[in-house]
Formats: sequence, structure tokens, C-alpha cells
Amino acid sequence: MKRIISGVVMLIAIGFLACNNTKAKEEKAENIQIQKVNDMNNLISIVEISVTDFARAVKFYQTVLGIAIEEMEMDGNQMGVLPNDEGTVNVFLVKGNDCKPTTDGAVLYLNAGNDLQPMLDKVEQNGGQVIVPKTEISPEMGYFALFIDTEGNKLGLHSAQ
Repeated sequence: MKRIISGVVMLIAIGFLACNNTKAKEEKAENIQIQKVNDMNNLISIVEISVTDFARAVKFYQTVLGIAIEEMEMDGNQMGVLPNDEGTVNVFLVKGNDCKPTTDGAVLYLNAGNDLQPMLDKVEQNGGQVIVPKTEISPEMGYFALFIDTEGNKLGLHSAQ
């Protein structure tokens, strides 16, 4: 009888340890996955803004944003590379067969620095259309505005003030 009880206790102990070991492995895998996500600088790494008239789009964004756009060609697509710091999101203007400007879908908000109004003022002066003027989100989150660029894309601007 002692042997049977010892055997049952032993089986219960083995089952308990096996369950705990599996749970520990699952928790470890989950922690590794969370760590991988947390190690990324940005969840989004590349954004492509579709354009139909490449020269017009480059001129519009250079003027409105006050930046120089590097032009290049890749796999038959014309591309304009917006300047960025290492480890931040890469933004490209892209003209190609599969690229269609749109006002539907996700909206890309461009960082307009401390105050978006000077950039927003340049939108209509350069062929774009303001569809939502500078609007406060909240004192903590700052301001936003929405516009349609010269190519027909809906984008936003965001600033602290």
C-alpha cells in the first residue's frame, strides 16, 4: 500500500513539475517576444506617399516642409527620400505603377515642430488643400491639421503648440 501511495504521490509530483515547467517556458517565450518589440525604436519603419506627378510632389513637400528631398530610382519607381535621423521612420515619395494617391485609409501625420501653422499656411499656397484647420487635441497632446497634397493624398500635421 505504501508503494502505491508513494507511486501516486510521485506521479502527481512529476505532473505538477511538468505543468510548471511548460508554464515557465511559455512565460519565458512571452517575455522574449515582448523584449523584441520593446527593442525596436519605432513600430513603423517605412512610409510611402504615393504620387502621380513626381516633380510637382517633390516641389510641394520641399516647400511646405522646408526640406531637401533626395531623388532616386529603384526598380522602375521614382522615389524621393525625406530626411530623417538614424533609427526613425523612413518616409518616401513614390511614383510607380502600383502607387495610387488616396484620401481613404490610414493618415500619416508629419511632425511640424513646435507650431504647425507656418507649414499649414504653405499648403494652399503650393497647390494643396486644407481640410481641417489647426485644431487642439488636448493641452498634453498638442494640435493637428489635415490637408490634401497636390497628388490627392490626405495627410496631417502635428505640433506641440
